[in-house]
Amino acid sequence: MKRFIYADNAATTPVSEHVAQVVASVLTANYGNPSSLYSKGAEAAKIIDDSRAAVAKALGAKTNEIYFTSGGSEADNWAIKGAAIEAAKKGKKHIITSKFEHHAVLHTLAALEKQGFEVTYLDVYENGIVHPEDVEKAIRPDTFLVTIMFANNEIGTIQPIAEIAKICKEKKVLFHTDAVQAVGHVEIDVAELGVDMLSLSGHKFHAPKGVGALYIRTGVRIANLIDGGAQERGKRAGTENTASIAGLAAAICDATANIPEKCEKITRMRNKIIDGALKIERSRLNGDRDARLPGNINMCFEGIEGESLLLMLDLNGICASSGSACTSGSLDPSHVLLAIGLPHEIAHGSMRLSIDENTTDEDCDYIIEVLPKILEYLRAMSPVWEEIKNSEK
Repeated sequence: MKRFIYADNAATTPVSEHVAQVVASVLTANYGNPSSLYSKGAEAAKIIDDSRAAVAKALGAKTNEIYFTSGGSEADNWAIKGAAIEAAKKGKKHIITSKFEHHAVLHTLAALEKQGFEVTYLDVYENGIVHPEDVEKAIRPDTFLVTIMFANNEIGTIQPIAEIAKICKEKKVLFHTDAVQAVGHVEIDVAELGVDMLSLSGHKFHAPKGVGALYIRTGVRIANLIDGGAQERGKRAGTENTASIAGLAAAICDATANIPEKCEKITRMRNKIIDGALKIERSRLNGDRDARLPGNINMCFEGIEGESLLLMLDLNGICASSGSACTSGSLDPSHVLLAIGLPHEIAHGSMRLSIDENTTDEDCDYIIEVLPKILEYLRAMSPVWEEIKNSEK
Protein backbone atom coordinates (compact mmCIF):
# COMPACT_ATOMS: atom_id res chain seq x y z
CA MET A 1 0.00 0.00 0.00
CA LYS A 2 1.26 3.49 -0.91
CA ARG A 3 2.34 5.53 2.08
CA PHE A 4 -0.06 8.34 3.06
CA ILE A 5 1.11 11.46 4.91
CA TYR A 6 -1.25 14.30 5.72
CA ALA A 7 0.92 17.42 5.91
CA ASP A 8 -1.61 20.19 5.30
CA ASN A 9 -2.90 20.81 8.81
CA ALA A 10 -2.75 24.58 8.29
CA ALA A 11 -5.55 24.16 5.74
CA THR A 12 -7.64 21.94 7.98
CA THR A 13 -7.21 19.15 10.49
CA PRO A 14 -9.06 15.84 10.75
CA VAL A 15 -11.67 15.72 13.48
CA SER A 16 -10.23 13.69 16.35
CA GLU A 17 -11.96 10.52 17.53
CA HIS A 18 -12.70 12.09 20.90
CA VAL A 19 -14.24 15.19 19.34
CA ALA A 20 -16.26 13.11 16.86
CA GLN A 21 -17.73 11.14 19.77
CA VAL A 22 -18.66 14.34 21.60
CA VAL A 23 -20.32 15.82 18.50
CA ALA A 24 -22.22 12.62 17.71
CA SER A 25 -23.48 12.36 21.27
CA VAL A 26 -24.79 15.93 21.31
CA LEU A 27 -26.35 15.58 17.86
CA THR A 28 -28.39 12.58 18.92
CA ALA A 29 -29.09 13.23 22.58
CA ASN A 30 -29.08 17.02 23.05
CA TYR A 31 -30.98 18.23 19.99
CA GLY A 32 -33.15 20.74 21.81
CA ASN A 33 -33.12 24.43 20.90
CA PRO A 34 -30.98 26.16 23.56
CA SER A 35 -33.46 29.05 23.68
CA SER A 36 -36.39 26.80 24.60
CA LEU A 37 -37.62 26.82 28.19
CA TYR A 38 -38.30 23.10 28.58
CA SER A 39 -35.70 20.64 29.88
CA LYS A 40 -34.46 19.49 26.47
CA GLY A 41 -33.62 23.06 25.58
CA ALA A 42 -32.03 23.64 28.99
CA GLU A 43 -29.75 20.64 28.39
CA ALA A 44 -28.47 22.20 25.17
CA ALA A 45 -28.08 25.61 26.82
CA LYS A 46 -25.96 24.06 29.56
CA ILE A 47 -23.71 22.40 26.99
CA ILE A 48 -23.14 25.79 25.39
CA ASP A 49 -22.47 27.42 28.75
CA ASP A 50 -19.99 24.71 29.72
CA SER A 51 -18.31 24.95 26.31
CA ARG A 52 -17.98 28.71 26.63
CA ALA A 53 -16.32 28.28 30.02
CA ALA A 54 -13.93 25.67 28.60
CA VAL A 55 -12.88 27.87 25.66
CA ALA A 56 -12.41 30.84 27.99
CA LYS A 57 -10.21 28.82 30.34
CA ALA A 58 -8.06 27.61 27.44
CA LEU A 59 -7.45 31.22 26.36
CA GLY A 60 -7.08 32.82 29.79
CA ALA A 61 -10.29 34.79 29.22
CA LYS A 62 -13.45 35.40 31.20
CA THR A 63 -16.41 33.24 30.26
CA ASN A 64 -18.53 36.21 29.19
CA GLU A 65 -15.79 37.35 26.79
CA ILE A 66 -16.26 34.38 24.43
CA TYR A 67 -18.76 34.54 21.55
CA PHE A 68 -19.29 31.57 19.24
CA THR A 69 -19.23 32.11 15.48
CA SER A 70 -19.31 30.02 12.30
CA GLY A 71 -15.51 30.19 12.04
CA GLY A 72 -12.51 32.46 11.68
CA SER A 73 -13.76 34.45 8.71
CA GLU A 74 -16.93 35.49 10.51
CA ALA A 75 -14.96 36.33 13.65
CA ASP A 76 -12.55 38.52 11.65
CA ASN A 77 -15.41 40.26 9.84
CA TRP A 78 -17.28 40.88 13.08
CA ALA A 79 -14.27 42.25 14.94
CA ILE A 80 -13.24 44.62 12.15
CA LYS A 81 -16.61 45.75 10.81
CA GLY A 82 -18.12 45.91 14.28
CA ALA A 83 -15.31 48.16 15.48
CA ALA A 84 -15.58 50.27 12.32
CA ILE A 85 -19.29 50.96 12.78
CA GLU A 86 -18.75 52.16 16.34
CA ALA A 87 -15.65 54.22 15.47
CA ALA A 88 -17.36 55.96 12.55
CA LYS A 89 -19.85 57.45 15.01
CA LYS A 90 -16.89 59.28 16.56
CA GLY A 91 -15.41 60.34 13.23
CA LYS A 92 -12.55 57.84 13.33
CA LYS A 93 -11.98 55.94 10.07
CA HIS A 94 -8.34 54.78 10.02
CA ILE A 95 -7.20 51.16 10.40
CA ILE A 96 -3.69 49.64 10.48
CA THR A 97 -2.87 46.14 9.29
CA SER A 98 -0.07 44.24 7.56
CA LYS A 99 0.39 43.36 3.91
CA PHE A 100 0.29 39.61 4.49
CA GLU A 101 -2.90 39.12 6.49
CA HIS A 102 -5.34 36.36 5.63
CA HIS A 103 -7.88 37.33 2.98
CA ALA A 104 -10.63 37.19 5.63
CA VAL A 105 -8.99 40.35 6.97
CA LEU A 106 -7.72 41.91 3.73
CA HIS A 107 -11.02 41.56 1.87
CA THR A 108 -12.94 42.87 4.87
CA LEU A 109 -10.70 45.92 4.92
CA ALA A 110 -11.10 46.37 1.16
CA ALA A 111 -14.88 46.44 1.65
CA LEU A 112 -14.49 49.11 4.33
CA GLU A 113 -12.24 51.18 2.06
CA LYS A 114 -15.11 51.35 -0.42
CA GLN A 115 -17.17 52.87 2.41
CA GLY A 116 -14.67 55.65 3.05
CA PHE A 117 -12.37 54.07 5.61
CA GLU A 118 -8.61 54.42 5.19
CA VAL A 119 -6.23 51.50 5.72
CA THR A 120 -2.46 51.55 6.23
CA TYR A 121 -0.76 48.31 5.13
CA LEU A 122 2.51 47.74 6.97
CA ASP A 123 5.54 45.99 5.50
CA VAL A 124 6.56 42.64 7.00
CA TYR A 125 10.16 42.48 5.73
CA GLU A 126 12.11 39.45 4.54
CA ASN A 127 11.74 37.47 7.75
CA GLY A 128 7.96 37.89 7.74
CA ILE A 129 7.73 39.84 10.99
CA VAL A 130 5.83 43.08 11.59
CA HIS A 131 7.91 45.66 13.44
CA PRO A 132 6.10 47.13 16.47
CA GLU A 133 7.78 50.49 15.88
CA ASP A 134 6.14 50.62 12.43
CA VAL A 135 2.76 50.13 14.10
CA GLU A 136 3.46 52.97 16.51
CA LYS A 137 4.57 55.33 13.73
CA ALA A 138 1.44 54.57 11.70
CA ILE A 139 -1.03 55.40 14.48
CA ARG A 140 -2.86 58.69 13.90
CA PRO A 141 -5.47 60.66 15.86
CA ASP A 142 -8.20 59.02 13.74
CA THR A 143 -6.86 55.46 14.11
CA PHE A 144 -9.36 53.24 15.91
CA LEU A 145 -8.11 49.73 15.14
CA VAL A 146 -4.93 47.75 14.55
CA THR A 147 -5.41 44.20 13.23
CA ILE A 148 -2.31 42.02 12.97
CA MET A 149 -2.43 38.22 12.71
CA PHE A 150 -0.88 36.15 15.50
CA ALA A 151 0.86 33.77 13.10
CA ASN A 152 0.88 33.85 9.32
CA ASN A 153 -1.17 31.12 7.67
CA GLU A 154 1.35 30.53 4.87
CA ILE A 155 4.86 31.02 6.25
CA GLY A 156 3.98 30.49 9.92
CA THR A 157 5.85 33.48 11.33
CA ILE A 158 4.72 34.47 14.82
CA GLN A 159 4.25 38.19 15.38
CA PRO A 160 5.22 40.28 18.46
CA ILE A 161 1.62 40.44 19.61
CA ALA A 162 2.23 41.50 23.22
CA GLU A 163 4.47 44.39 22.12
CA ILE A 164 1.93 45.60 19.57
CA ALA A 165 -0.89 45.27 22.10
CA LYS A 166 1.04 47.39 24.60
CA ILE A 167 1.51 50.14 22.03
CA CYS A 168 -2.18 50.08 21.13
CA LYS A 169 -3.20 50.27 24.76
CA GLU A 170 -0.95 53.29 25.33
CA LYS A 171 -2.41 54.99 22.24
CA LYS A 172 -5.99 54.01 23.18
CA VAL A 173 -6.46 52.09 19.94
CA LEU A 174 -8.26 48.73 19.73
CA PHE A 175 -6.12 45.73 18.83
CA HIS A 176 -7.49 42.63 17.10
CA THR A 177 -5.47 39.56 16.21
CA ASP A 178 -6.45 36.78 13.84
CA ALA A 179 -5.13 33.79 15.81
CA VAL A 180 -6.75 31.11 13.66
CA GLN A 181 -3.41 29.43 12.91
CA ALA A 182 -2.05 29.79 16.45
CA VAL A 183 -4.77 28.66 18.86
CA GLY A 184 -4.13 25.09 19.96
CA HIS A 185 -0.58 25.14 18.60
CA VAL A 186 1.20 27.66 20.82
CA GLU A 187 0.44 28.91 24.32
CA ILE A 188 -1.98 31.85 24.32
CA ASP A 189 -3.25 33.88 27.27
CA VAL A 190 -5.33 36.83 26.11
CA ALA A 191 -5.00 38.62 29.45
CA GLU A 192 -1.20 38.41 29.40
CA LEU A 193 -1.05 39.41 25.74
CA GLY A 194 -3.31 42.42 26.28
CA VAL A 195 -5.30 41.99 23.06
CA ASP A 196 -8.80 43.44 22.78
CA MET A 197 -10.18 40.88 20.31
CA LEU A 198 -8.98 37.50 19.06
CA SER A 199 -10.41 35.23 16.34
CA LEU A 200 -10.16 31.44 16.23
CA SER A 201 -11.52 28.57 14.14
CA GLY A 202 -12.13 25.03 15.36
CA HIS A 203 -11.12 23.10 12.27
CA LYS A 204 -7.50 24.16 12.74
CA PHE A 205 -7.21 22.03 15.90
CA HIS A 206 -9.30 18.91 15.24
CA ALA A 207 -12.79 20.36 15.79
CA PRO A 208 -15.47 20.36 13.05
CA LYS A 209 -15.51 22.91 10.26
CA GLY A 210 -18.04 25.70 10.56
CA VAL A 211 -17.49 26.68 14.19
CA GLY A 212 -15.20 29.27 15.76
CA ALA A 213 -15.17 32.02 18.33
CA LEU A 214 -14.37 35.67 18.88
CA TYR A 215 -12.85 36.84 22.14
CA ILE A 216 -13.98 40.37 22.99
CA ARG A 217 -12.36 41.89 26.07
CA THR A 218 -14.74 43.21 28.72
CA GLY A 219 -15.41 46.90 28.05
CA VAL A 220 -14.85 46.70 24.27
CA ARG A 221 -17.95 47.69 22.32
CA ILE A 222 -18.45 46.60 18.72
CA ALA A 223 -21.59 46.58 16.61
CA ASN A 224 -23.35 43.33 15.71
CA LEU A 225 -22.55 41.66 12.42
CA ILE A 226 -25.59 39.34 12.47
CA ASP A 227 -28.88 40.68 13.86
CA GLY A 228 -31.97 38.68 14.70
CA GLY A 229 -32.64 36.72 17.87
CA ALA A 230 -31.13 37.16 21.32
CA GLN A 231 -28.52 34.39 21.07
CA GLU A 232 -24.95 34.99 22.31
CA ARG A 233 -26.29 37.56 24.78
CA GLY A 234 -27.85 39.55 21.96
CA LYS A 235 -24.58 39.97 20.06
CA ARG A 236 -24.76 37.19 17.43
CA ALA A 237 -28.15 36.00 16.23
CA GLY A 238 -28.97 32.52 14.99
CA THR A 239 -29.84 29.20 16.64
CA GLU A 240 -26.64 27.87 18.15
CA ASN A 241 -24.78 24.95 16.57
CA THR A 242 -24.72 23.06 19.88
CA ALA A 243 -22.93 19.93 18.66
CA SER A 244 -20.11 21.78 16.92
CA ILE A 245 -19.72 24.18 19.83
CA ALA A 246 -19.31 21.17 22.14
CA GLY A 247 -16.79 19.75 19.66
CA LEU A 248 -14.88 23.04 19.62
CA ALA A 249 -14.66 23.02 23.42
CA ALA A 250 -13.49 19.40 23.54
CA ALA A 251 -10.89 20.05 20.84
CA ILE A 252 -9.44 23.19 22.42
CA CYS A 253 -9.14 21.43 25.77
CA ASP A 254 -7.31 18.53 24.14
CA ALA A 255 -5.09 20.84 22.08
CA THR A 256 -4.02 23.04 24.98
CA ALA A 257 -3.55 20.27 27.55
CA ASN A 258 0.09 19.53 26.70
CA ILE A 259 1.26 22.32 24.42
CA PRO A 260 4.90 22.56 25.65
CA GLU A 261 5.59 18.86 25.09
CA LYS A 262 3.68 18.84 21.81
CA CYS A 263 5.52 21.91 20.52
CA GLU A 264 8.89 20.39 21.37
CA LYS A 265 8.13 17.21 19.42
CA ILE A 266 6.66 18.98 16.39
CA THR A 267 9.42 21.61 16.27
CA ARG A 268 12.07 18.88 16.24
CA MET A 269 10.38 17.14 13.29
CA ARG A 270 9.84 20.46 11.52
CA ASN A 271 13.54 21.29 11.76
CA LYS A 272 14.43 17.82 10.53
CA ILE A 273 12.43 18.39 7.34
CA ILE A 274 13.76 21.92 6.89
CA ASP A 275 17.38 20.81 7.27
CA GLY A 276 16.85 18.00 4.79
CA ALA A 277 15.09 20.21 2.24
CA LEU A 278 17.68 22.97 2.46
CA LYS A 279 20.27 20.51 1.15
CA ILE A 280 18.47 20.68 -2.18
CA GLU A 281 20.06 23.03 -4.68
CA ARG A 282 18.48 26.49 -4.98
CA SER A 283 16.04 26.01 -2.10
CA ARG A 284 15.08 28.57 0.52
CA LEU A 285 13.06 28.69 3.72
CA ASN A 286 10.45 31.44 3.77
CA GLY A 287 10.07 33.40 6.99
CA ASP A 288 12.03 33.47 10.21
CA ARG A 289 13.64 30.14 11.13
CA ASP A 290 12.77 30.30 14.83
CA ALA A 291 9.82 32.71 15.27
CA ARG A 292 7.41 30.41 13.46
CA LEU A 293 4.68 27.91 14.26
CA PRO A 294 6.05 24.53 15.37
CA GLY A 295 4.60 22.64 12.42
CA ASN A 296 5.11 25.11 9.57
CA ILE A 297 7.57 24.49 6.73
CA ASN A 298 7.26 26.92 3.82
CA MET A 299 9.92 26.73 1.11
CA CYS A 300 10.60 27.79 -2.45
CA PHE A 301 12.48 25.78 -5.04
CA GLU A 302 13.75 27.60 -8.10
CA GLY A 303 13.03 26.33 -11.58
CA ILE A 304 9.69 24.61 -10.90
CA GLU A 305 6.00 25.45 -10.61
CA GLY A 306 4.47 24.89 -7.18
CA GLU A 307 1.34 23.27 -8.62
CA SER A 308 3.39 20.59 -10.37
CA LEU A 309 5.28 19.91 -7.16
CA LEU A 310 2.03 19.48 -5.21
CA LEU A 311 0.63 17.06 -7.77
CA MET A 312 3.80 14.98 -7.68
CA LEU A 313 3.80 14.95 -3.89
CA ASP A 314 0.19 13.76 -3.97
CA LEU A 315 1.11 10.95 -6.35
CA ASN A 316 3.65 9.92 -3.74
CA GLY A 317 1.06 9.99 -0.95
CA ILE A 318 1.95 13.38 0.58
CA CYS A 319 -0.73 16.04 1.08
CA ALA A 320 0.80 19.53 0.93
CA SER A 321 -0.13 22.98 -0.35
CA SER A 322 1.42 26.03 -1.93
CA GLY A 323 -0.09 28.40 0.63
CA SER A 324 -3.57 29.31 1.80
CA ALA A 325 -6.31 26.79 0.98
CA CYS A 326 -8.65 29.77 0.52
CA THR A 327 -6.79 30.82 -2.64
CA SER A 328 -5.80 27.40 -3.99
CA GLY A 329 -7.67 28.04 -7.24
CA SER A 330 -5.63 31.14 -8.04
CA LEU A 331 -2.70 31.07 -10.46
CA ASP A 332 -1.25 34.26 -8.99
CA PRO A 333 1.79 33.95 -6.72
CA SER A 334 1.17 34.17 -3.00
CA HIS A 335 0.61 37.71 -1.73
CA VAL A 336 2.44 36.62 1.43
CA LEU A 337 5.59 35.65 -0.46
CA LEU A 338 5.46 38.83 -2.51
CA ALA A 339 5.07 40.82 0.72
CA ILE A 340 8.36 39.42 2.08
CA GLY A 341 10.13 40.48 -1.10
CA LEU A 342 10.27 37.34 -3.23
CA PRO A 343 10.14 37.86 -7.02
CA HIS A 344 7.25 36.28 -8.90
CA GLU A 345 9.36 33.59 -10.54
CA ILE A 346 10.60 32.27 -7.18
CA ALA A 347 7.28 32.70 -5.36
CA HIS A 348 5.63 30.45 -7.97
CA GLY A 349 7.77 27.53 -6.80
CA SER A 350 6.49 27.42 -3.24
CA MET A 351 5.48 24.53 -1.01
CA ARG A 352 3.90 24.54 2.44
CA LEU A 353 4.02 21.52 4.68
CA SER A 354 2.18 21.78 8.00
CA ILE A 355 2.71 18.85 10.33
CA ASP A 356 1.20 18.12 13.74
CA GLU A 357 1.41 15.75 16.70
CA ASN A 358 0.21 12.84 14.53
CA THR A 359 3.23 13.16 12.22
CA THR A 360 5.97 10.60 12.82
CA ASP A 361 9.73 10.58 12.32
CA GLU A 362 9.18 7.99 9.60
CA ASP A 363 6.89 10.46 7.83
CA CYS A 364 9.64 13.08 7.98
CA ASP A 365 12.21 10.64 6.59
CA TYR A 366 9.89 9.76 3.72
CA ILE A 367 9.31 13.42 2.83
CA ILE A 368 13.05 14.10 2.86
CA GLU A 369 13.61 11.04 0.67
CA VAL A 370 10.89 11.78 -1.89
CA LEU A 371 11.20 15.56 -2.26
CA PRO A 372 14.66 15.69 -3.98
CA LYS A 373 13.60 13.01 -6.48
CA ILE A 374 10.46 14.93 -7.43
CA LEU A 375 12.37 18.19 -7.85
CA GLU A 376 15.01 16.49 -9.98
CA TYR A 377 12.28 15.09 -12.21
CA LEU A 378 10.46 18.44 -12.57
CA ARG A 379 13.64 20.41 -13.15
CA ALA A 380 14.74 18.02 -15.88
CA MET A 381 11.69 19.15 -17.86
CA SER A 382 11.88 22.83 -16.96
CA PRO A 383 13.27 25.37 -19.45
CA VAL A 384 13.46 27.84 -16.56
CA TRP A 385 15.79 25.52 -14.65
CA GLU A 386 17.89 25.08 -17.77
CA GLU A 387 18.26 28.86 -18.03
CA ILE A 388 19.27 29.04 -14.36
CA LYS A 389 21.93 26.37 -14.83
CA ASN A 390 23.24 27.99 -18.02
CA SER A 391 23.55 31.33 -16.25
CA GLU A 392 25.86 29.70 -13.71
CA LYS A 393 28.35 28.62 -16.39
